[in-house]
Amino acid sequence: MKSFNLLSEPTEILYNQGKSAMTDYHIIAAIANIGVDKAREILKLADNRLSELAKWDMEKWLKIEGIGYTRATALVTSFELGRRRMVEQPDKRIKINCSQDVYNCMKPYLFDEVVEHFYIVLLNRNNQVVKLHKISSGGTHGTLADPKLIFKKALDYLASGLILVHNHPSGNLNPSESDKRLTQRLIEVGKSLEIPVLDHLIFTDASYLSFADEGLI
Repeated sequence: MKSFNLLSEPTEILYNQGKSAMTDYHIIAAIANIGVDKAREILKLADNRLSELAKWDMEKWLKIEGIGYTRATALVTSFELGRRRMVEQPDKRIKINCSQDVYNCMKPYLFDEVVEHFYIVLLNRNNQVVKLHKISSGGTHGTLADPKLIFKKALDYLASGLILVHNHPSGNLNPSESDKRLTQRLIEVGKSLEIPVLDHLIFTDASYLSFADEGLI
């Protein structure tokens, strides 16, 4: 085991023990080139939750004493790189067998989001995902979903079925009345085009609600 006085604590742990031995604050310290005590302080501001830090924008980071533009950029982009790694699609098409599969499929796209987004998951006859498409983005309390845009995209990809997904940044899993009305409207349109709406998921970082599982479809 090697030890060099000039190495920072995170670097020494990484070299001697490997990346899995690094704590969250060691990793933050390494990314931002700050002291371990400062990294602990930052984590404490986020209730020791990396998921909270992932939501911080440049403005929020710049409010931290000692975090200038260079360090803030390193931190924001490191979380973004992690998110993009999750989005990277495997060579094999994902097959949807249940609502949990949909939730897992959407995590890279909706995790840590602070505003609402509305997605459609387009499936082929084998229930394999042929396309994930964002229909709209909105504020913290809602986003619009135009049926014409939804089914145009489904027709473009010759989808045999589709699943609706939108997130609730508040963490509330209860569907609103507008959620229910929109779902019913899209079900009717889907029937006429022979592209059935198979489910509608309300996504939160902690869990999800499936309209199909709850008997709402």
